[in-house]
Amino acid sequence: MTGFVAGTARQSSLASRNVTLNNLLPGAFDTQRLRGGIDKAASKTGRSHEEMARARMEAIPVGRFGTPEEFGQVCAFLCSQQAAYMIGQNVLLDGGAYPGTF
Repeated sequence: MTGFVAGTARQSSLASRNVTLNNLLPGAFDTQRLRGGIDKAASKTGRSHEEMARARMEAIPVGRFGTPEEFGQVCAFLCSQQAAYMIGQNVLLDGGAYPGTF
């Protein structure tokens, strides 16, 4: 999908008309959905929510989950005039969790 979006975004028929397509690829964010998943994993393993959350955060180089506000701010930037020259890009917003180059 990311390759398709990049190829589509770079067509001059779109880009020349100020149509921008980019991908925002989020990692683990502190949301109700994430907390529910941690609760489910904790109940399956007999560990506490705090233990499971700590283990997940330790796998993220910044050592924490992202906040919904951080996601919103990056999303707002990508939708803004300031990002009008950014075409067909993948923006990893994962606290450094992805171990490779994208």
